[in-house]
Amino acid sequence: MNEKNTKKILVTGASGYVGSRLVSLLLEKKYKVRAASRNPENLSKFLWANNPDIETVKLDASKRESLVNACKDCDYVFYFIHSMDETSSDFAETDRIAARNMVFASESTGIKRIIYLGGLGNENLHLSKHLSSRREVEEILKNSQTPVTIFRSAMIVGSGSTSFEILRYLVERLPVMITPRWVQTESQPIAINDVLEYLSKCLEKEETIGQTFDIGGPEILSYRNLMKIYAEQAKIWKRLVIPVPVLTPRLSSYWVHFITPIKSSVARPLADGLRNRLVCKDNRIKEIIPIKLSDLRTTIKEAYNVRQHIPLSFQDYTLPSTWKHTGDKIWAGGTVLKDHRELTTSAKKEHIWETISSIGGKNGWYYGDFLWKLRGFLDETFGGYGLSRGREQYSTVKPGDIIDCWIVEDVKINERLLLKAEMKLPGIAWLEFKLKNNKNNTTLITQTAHFIPRGLSGILYWYSVYIIHQFIFRGMILKIAKKSEDLG
Repeated sequence: MNEKNTKKILVTGASGYVGSRLVSLLLEKKYKVRAASRNPENLSKFLWANNPDIETVKLDASKRESLVNACKDCDYVFYFIHSMDETSSDFAETDRIAARNMVFASESTGIKRIIYLGGLGNENLHLSKHLSSRREVEEILKNSQTPVTIFRSAMIVGSGSTSFEILRYLVERLPVMITPRWVQTESQPIAINDVLEYLSKCLEKEETIGQTFDIGGPEILSYRNLMKIYAEQAKIWKRLVIPVPVLTPRLSSYWVHFITPIKSSVARPLADGLRNRLVCKDNRIKEIIPIKLSDLRTTIKEAYNVRQHIPLSFQDYTLPSTWKHTGDKIWAGGTVLKDHRELTTSAKKEHIWETISSIGGKNGWYYGDFLWKLRGFLDETFGGYGLSRGREQYSTVKPGDIIDCWIVEDVKINERLLLKAEMKLPGIAWLEFKLKNNKNNTTLITQTAHFIPRGLSGILYWYSVYIIHQFIFRGMILKIAKKSEDLG
């Protein structure tokens, strides 16, 4: 057996943003992994939960015995315990206790090394509370008899990263931004792919034992320039950014909370940390672990492109790390607006499928056809396809078929039909139908309109047609059920 396969690695915070992706990578590299979380039931939803080289364990880092139990028989620990969330009243004290318990557990169980991911920041300057806490955790871990490897990074770029999601929501929702002065502060963001490579490869490099490394991407730029790059990659208008001196971290956090789904208790420490220049001072890691650093624009584009595929049924192991994964916060990936409806009918699945797969063209959209024709006329007026296209056969449907102003993106016969809009819209839209047999010989029809707005104009568009959607989509699912029942 390869020596690497004999090593067992504990990943704490395994359901978190970095931890969950690292578990997947370590398993890919054939390590044996013990994934730890406060709520181990959350780990069961990850695809790697069924891997033969994974075991899961409940971990409460505030209790020594819990950490000792998690560390038993493990060789290395990736320590990703960060308590800065919506439920923590004093994250610094919580993290302090957890770090001390980690030291005790590692020394008690003979852990060979702890690997910790902290934050960049010049310790000679006044660090934010968030960064000061990360630095304090570093010091507690380094005072252990267990060797420690520490990585320090600035913003991690990828869908699901809290800092990146704040950037996404601010740029997409605000054409004009009155911002704090910290938008001018320089930082060195790094792609999640590169973070994972550094973390996993340090296990193979003895030179990293007992060392602290700064890790960053290839570019140093201000938060304001990051906003500009995001707007370019998202293909939305350049944002007007007006820095003012009166927005304190507290006010900034409330402003972020108002504009984005991120709670002020999380946004405030992050916003406060943006006043610190977060740039690598030590680049030794590039020689020890030479990797090709990801281009920032490419990474942002990749993180944005997850939105092009929101309704598709991808599996985590097929996704880039920069995309949204199982376990990420519900707001990860940006704004997704939906009109979701469910209806139980006595009609058979096959009859419902016949009705759904025949939609459009000469058969119409079953309800509110006048409004559909009006929408098609407006689409043609503004240079779109309108309702002028269609398919020759209505008895079958396959991916790539054109149905009026929609293209068939996914088909599972008698189960799912996914249509993607090709009409002129300030965003991306899908219409999805799903069928499921119930135990009482009835069928559940699920009908969902998904819309990913492009900037503020997309959000305004969705709510401007909200009442029309209520009328059309409610009538459509009722008519589909009625026509299908008549076929039986």
